[in-house]
Amino acid sequence: MFFCLCWYIIYLIISLISAQGGCLGLKNLMLSKKNIVLIVIVIIIVAGIALLINNKSKDNAYSVVYLTTGEVYVGKLTNVPDLQLTDAYVLQVTKDDKDSTKSNFQLQPIKEALWAPQSIHFIKDNVVFYGSLLPTSKIAEAITAQTK
Repeated sequence: MFFCLCWYIIYLIISLISAQGGCLGLKNLMLSKKNIVLIVIVIIIVAGIALLINNKSKDNAYSVVYLTTGEVYVGKLTNVPDLQLTDAYVLQVTKDDKDSTKSNFQLQPIKEALWAPQSIHFIKDNVVFYGSLLPTSKIAEAITAQTK
C-alpha cells in the first residue's frame, strides 16, 4: 500500500508539471533540477510519514511469528529494516502431567532466558507466517496479565 501511495503521488506531481504544455508534457518533464529536487523531497517526506504512521500504529500491538522450525514467538514486531521482535515471548508446549493426551501452553519471556536478548531478528526465509494478535486473544490477555 505504501508503494502504491508513492507511485500515486509521483503520478500527481508529474501530471501537475506536465499540465503546463506539450503533447505528453515531455518537454516540461525534462525541466529543471528544481522540479526534480522537489519530487525527491516530496517522496522522502511521504515515505517518512508513512513509516512513522506504520510504526506508531503497531506500538501497543502484539504479533505472532511462526518459524519453519516450529517455534512460535510473540512480541512487538517491526519489519523495517528487517523482521525484529521486541518485548518477546516464546510459546512453549508441554505435556500435561495428569493427562498425557493433553498439552499445556506456556509463555516464557525472552528476557528471562539465559541469553536474554534485547530484540530478536528473524531471517525472512525462516518465517512461515506472522500476524497481529487481537487484543482479545488468549495470548494477548496472558501477556497483559503477566505485565501487570
